[in-house]
Amino acid sequence: LIEFETDRLRLRQWSAADRQPFAGLNADHDVMEYFPKVLDRTESDTLADRIESHISINGWGLWAAESKTSKEFIGYVGLSSPRPELPFSPAVEVGWRLSKKYWGKGFATEAARGALRVGFESLELPEIVSFTSVGNLRSRAVMERLGMTESEEFDHPNISPGNALRRHCLYRLTGEEWKRIAQA
Repeated sequence: LIEFETDRLRLRQWSAADRQPFAGLNADHDVMEYFPKVLDRTESDTLADRIESHISINGWGLWAAESKTSKEFIGYVGLSSPRPELPFSPAVEVGWRLSKKYWGKGFATEAARGALRVGFESLELPEIVSFTSVGNLRSRAVMERLGMTESEEFDHPNISPGNALRRHCLYRLTGEEWKRIAQA
């Protein structure tokens, strides 16, 4: 199972101790602003189960992100396989969800860059995507800092018509583009 570190973070397997802070993160309205709803504890634990299962099957996934200095669980960052009903599937996505206290400090970009390195250099993926609701300017800015390019917009099939979150934008990064970025 893959784990890695960045300058300030440890991206590791999940532990039982992560469940409580993860539930708090998923219940935070600001963190979940661009998702259809906040999650209750049962829904949060179900999501954690899915994440852990993906990692155990694939060896990689949405890793638990931990501050190296405080040892605090701050959220997740990593790679996942988006649902098959999305218009660009099959694909591998880089994604993140961090506690609000860690926003605006470069943690998402730092950890996502590490996940991209794993995806392109260890897993030898040809392309990695990322997507979000078109209004999520913070996540879009991270995607752009990672060197990803917006390629299209689409209506997310799991979000009801008329919901302001339905319209999404897709960003892409190829392995060739990553090589150029990594060498710069």
